[in-house]
Amino acid sequence: MEITARDNELGGVISGPHEWEVPGAFAVAEGVHRIPLPLPGDRLRGVNVYAIADGAGLTLVDSGWALAEARSRLEAALALIDHELGDVCRFLVTHVHRDHYTLALTVRRLFGSRVLLGAGEQESLDFVMTRDDRAASVYSRLLERCGAGPVIERMRRDDWPERGPSADWEKPDEWLTGATDIELPGRILRVVPTPGHTQGHVVFADAGHGLLFAGDHVLPHITPSIGFEAARPPLPLGDYLASLRLVRSMPDMRLLPAHGPVTGSAHARIDELMAHHDRRLDACVAVIRQGATTAYEAARLLTWTRRERAFDDLDPFNQMMAVMETAAHLDVLVSQRRLRSGADGKVTIYQA
Repeated sequence: MEITARDNELGGVISGPHEWEVPGAFAVAEGVHRIPLPLPGDRLRGVNVYAIADGAGLTLVDSGWALAEARSRLEAALALIDHELGDVCRFLVTHVHRDHYTLALTVRRLFGSRVLLGAGEQESLDFVMTRDDRAASVYSRLLERCGAGPVIERMRRDDWPERGPSADWEKPDEWLTGATDIELPGRILRVVPTPGHTQGHVVFADAGHGLLFAGDHVLPHITPSIGFEAARPPLPLGDYLASLRLVRSMPDMRLLPAHGPVTGSAHARIDELMAHHDRRLDACVAVIRQGATTAYEAARLLTWTRRERAFDDLDPFNQMMAVMETAAHLDVLVSQRRLRSGADGKVTIYQA
């Protein structure tokens, strides 16, 4: 695999919808390089890992998926900045999803790098490490609450998302909590808990250099999934919106996302995300008034993705995510007293 790109993004944004996925090591600030790594499948094409100078070694924000291709790509990119995997002192992981966390565990086994993860991820990580049943049983119960029997049947006919072998998962060396500062040569990273996408998601704010290592909390082109986790909190969307407001209250910084190009203003994108969810909440009220009574029925009346696709045109996995995200919006509307909810057996029923 030939990787030669060693350009920089110091002056702005890489143009084009997919140019951020080009392999290489890209300077985004003094002592900071963005390294895109591949992902399997076609839902997300890549994930950004950020290499930060740490004395003679490196600190990496996120790690990528524990895939042979991702590891090779990371090794080649590090070579472009005169480093190797053994130089990675630690990984600062924004959240527990495998495309951010698992390659760090592989590198730790080989070289002893330290892995740090948000404390709010303990429940989710315990689940994937200790449960001996398939993820299907958990998501089936969540979908049942949403009245999504047809999606359950479609998923059973196809393949449920597997939990993966427990050997892929290990605990971090350190749990990160709020108000924690991580000192690196010439910079301080503030750990900011931002629950929503996952319960334990954190971002790393380098206020001194105006950089926000945002993970999946703020993404430039897409909205992160909400409510799609087995250890689901009561109001994941409420948590997410509160986290957006928290980061919006901080000084504006350049947005260094996990998926997509670096952009100039985190605030600008947060404003767009807040407006998007306001519109989505209004749309959910509208479909309930049209007669939908469950999250599944509401999801079928909404459109999905930037292309405004019909629910029935989505594959089973994305239908499952759509139903769970709809439920997250409906539950926030109940908390705001814009809707009422009750139960019909195991199914949650919503009314205007």
